Amino acid sequence: MTKAPTVEDVARAAGVSRQTVSNALNSPEIVRPATRERVERAIAELGYRPHAAARRLRTRRSSTLGVRLDPYSGGVSGVVLDRFVHALTERASERGLRILLYAARTPEEEIDRMRELLDGGEIDAVVLTGTFRGDPRTAWLTAHGAPFVSFGRPWGDDGPSHSWVDVDGAAGTRMATEWALAHAGPSVAFLGWPAGSDTGDDRERGWHEAMGGRAPLQRLTAVESVGPAREAVASALRSGPDTLDAIVCASDTLAIGAHLAAVAAGRGGLPIVGFDNTPAAEAMGLSTVEQRPEDVAAGTLALLAGETGGIVDPAQRAAHVLVEPRLVVRSRPAGD
Repeated sequence: MTKAPTVEDVARAAGVSRQTVSNALNSPEIVRPATRERVERAIAELGYRPHAAARRLRTRRSSTLGVRLDPYSGGVSGVVLDRFVHALTERASERGLRILLYAARTPEEEIDRMRELLDGGEIDAVVLTGTFRGDPRTAWLTAHGAPFVSFGRPWGDDGPSHSWVDVDGAAGTRMATEWALAHAGPSVAFLGWPAGSDTGDDRERGWHEAMGGRAPLQRLTAVESVGPAREAVASALRSGPDTLDAIVCASDTLAIGAHLAAVAAGRGGLPIVGFDNTPAAEAMGLSTVEQRPEDVAAGTLALLAGETGGIVDPAQRAAHVLVEPRLVVRSRPAGD
């Protein structure tokens, strides 16, 4: 096994002292540019990687981000956050950062857990998921000056401004509706959740924008479950079997229910577009909107770690990243 290069090897290759290498790594501003370039070149040529544990002891920072592990809920759409956490872990490792997962059943319990981890020095920053209007977690983190970024925007004006990354849901359903109008016909319905869901209302807005002044608009409603979605679409097809050219849905779960209803009504070829690009939608051959959680993870780390890789406090600039999703068109649902 080849021995990993040491700081002494870097110093020898760069023609400088060990302390100069240490300064170039930890306090580059005090090292002359020409010397710093020689050290950086030697590091690159040797493939040297500073020892993470030693760096944590030296800087008294854990280089660790805390992320809540969502309770397992089953269903179709839970894989988006799983993909996000997986991508975040991979990309954090590339920056010399680590991810610590913790469990919490309620926002209040999560605040207690974050307090323990931050006070104990086990994490330096937090990545929040599942934000909602009036979220007490963002208020607590802001009040305590803890660096954090949320996957999910601060809906409404009832909370403090903070850094966030989110997917442009309206852009996704707008793309899906425009595709349906161009390839299916002018009567494109929207199947969404009951009004009042910020995420759901945002996705519905994209459908409205794409439909423009077309009338009548068919807005179907179902809770996030295959059964209710199937019944909502079955009812619409019974009342007007030829009035629907396509259906754009707020989630893949709703799209699966809609497709099952269409098949039962003898309209298995009805174009239906979901949202999330889950394995279930792929297996059924349903078109859908891809959230691109890997891009969300990259945006999260860009706000938390900037270009240096060291954790910074993004609250100072309250920046945000809005990721544009992509439309995944599949030619025909499986089983037709």
